Amino acid sequence: MACTAFRFLRFGTHYYMAILEVRNVSLHFGGVNALTDVSLSVQDGEIFAIIGPNGAGKTSLLNSISGLYRPQKGSILFDGKDISHLPTHKRAQLGIARTFQNIELFKGMTTLDNLMLGSHNHLKAGALLGGIYYGFAEKEEIRERKFIEDIIDFLEIESIRNKVVGTLSYGLQKRLEIGRALALRPKLILMDEPMAGMNMEEKEDIARFIIDINEEWDITVVLIEHDMGVVMDISNRVCVLDFGIKIAEGSPDEVKRNRRVIEAYLGQEAEV
Repeated sequence: MACTAFRFLRFGTHYYMAILEVRNVSLHFGGVNALTDVSLSVQDGEIFAIIGPNGAGKTSLLNSISGLYRPQKGSILFDGKDISHLPTHKRAQLGIARTFQNIELFKGMTTLDNLMLGSHNHLKAGALLGGIYYGFAEKEEIRERKFIEDIIDFLEIESIRNKVVGTLSYGLQKRLEIGRALALRPKLILMDEPMAGMNMEEKEDIARFIIDINEEWDITVVLIEHDMGVVMDISNRVCVLDFGIKIAEGSPDEVKRNRRVIEAYLGQEAEV
């Protein structure tokens, strides 16, 4: 497997309590076991990668964390609170945001409109006050627009702020999806293959954005990614799934030397 050679240094990172705990989660669809007794713990402040072959259950795990799927067994804790039975919007309100493998933007709307929609959880004024656009509602929108401007500057997308999303390149749409997740002001962001389909330059840009999101914005990142060069360079810890079963977890160095991981995913001649 070809690997991308990124080298990013990380300084002064300290980890504290687990922000996310997945405890013995099992998920099945009819006779198909997507996840079997999966447990993991993500520390506050880290970049945690989930890897594995196609069909290993990676996206099913993210969907279970975000609330799109309801596992038949096990529990999921966020910030010490059991969120297993909370709907997706309640999990978002607690501070869990995500991006999708297949872009899920409103393509008939502008970049700015998509970003503003991402901050809807923080708008407390109702439809009536919002329509009048006066007093509290006006102050709310001004506050949110300032924050959105910070995201636009951070992701370097000023030139596309008023462009219709459907006219943007694939790489810019993937970048915008990260921006919409940031608009939620999350504590934890789930990223499902944010670099899929990108060229080397685009991957390097996204990798740097992920590190800055983690270190400068103080957001914990759970990442699914197939580029092992990226995973090994930017992740603090890595979890490996195979046919819905966790077969390894540890530092990038520990994982890439794990015999079960080599046999299941990296390949006998992998160099990472």
